[in-house]
Amino acid sequence: MKISVESQQSKVVIPKKKNFWETMKKQKILYLMSIPVVIYVLIFNYLPVWGWTMAFQDFRPGRSFYEQEWVGFAHFIELFNDPHFYLVLRNTIAMSVLLLVAGFTIPIVFAVLLNELKDSIFKRSVQTISYLPHFVSWVVVAGIVTKMLSTDGGIINDLLVGLNIVDNPIQFMAKGEWFWYIVTASDVWKQMGWNSIIFLAAMAGVDPQLYEAAKVDGAGRFRRIWHITLPGIRPTILVILILSIGNLISIGFERQLLLGNSLVREYSEVLELYALNYGIGMGRYSYGTAISIFNAMVSIVLLLIANGVFKRYSNTSVM
Repeated sequence: MKISVESQQSKVVIPKKKNFWETMKKQKILYLMSIPVVIYVLIFNYLPVWGWTMAFQDFRPGRSFYEQEWVGFAHFIELFNDPHFYLVLRNTIAMSVLLLVAGFTIPIVFAVLLNELKDSIFKRSVQTISYLPHFVSWVVVAGIVTKMLSTDGGIINDLLVGLNIVDNPIQFMAKGEWFWYIVTASDVWKQMGWNSIIFLAAMAGVDPQLYEAAKVDGAGRFRRIWHITLPGIRPTILVILILSIGNLISIGFERQLLLGNSLVREYSEVLELYALNYGIGMGRYSYGTAISIFNAMVSIVLLLIANGVFKRYSNTSVM
């Protein structure tokens, strides 16, 4: 008996790629919804970049753009020749690194601990309480921190003296070497609960069957966290880390301005506060703009480097 077998070749059909207008017509509602956001970004994020031209001018208020005197990189040369600039840069980098390490890792640990709570009522209560400081202004937070660290009735000094750890109250707010850690602790207390929200949301997307399978295999709670929870939120952790590195030296100035004083100025002044004091405060708008451009350029470079490194070694990026 002769059997003939006919082989048929299957044809791979490549779908035709839709052009932009076909996609736009199909998703016109989404494009219309994005218009207000695009307008907002253009007005408040891109149009102000035109003001960077002041850094290359000897800007004088009241003159038109064409009446300003162009000075090239004179303000940048003055900036890099100012010894005080490098002191401010040291403070900015030191506080940025401390805020990155503490402000990034502690919310993850806090989110993991909350995720392990089984009592839903207690869990929601802790979440609500931890979120509240985020909505308190830095003016109020600075007042609370200053009062807690005060030598006159401050709870921290009362505890240290009461436990015989120190003989006399410590003047925390007058010691420059303590300032970086005070700012870091204050920021962690204020933002920890809020920053943990995104990690809690990522943990909610981890497949519960993985935990059940791990229990059957005899994995304890710590091993489930280490081998399931943390790998499950790894992409989220890396994206947040990349963005945090990009904003490494853009830490604002509110905390330093409100918690600082003349006694700790060598440790409290950061780049943005430097731009405020030596730029706007003294009417040197071009010099202040040069400081801001340096800050922005460093942030962009750090973001690109961090994104490139993580994209190469972990296949995770923001661009």
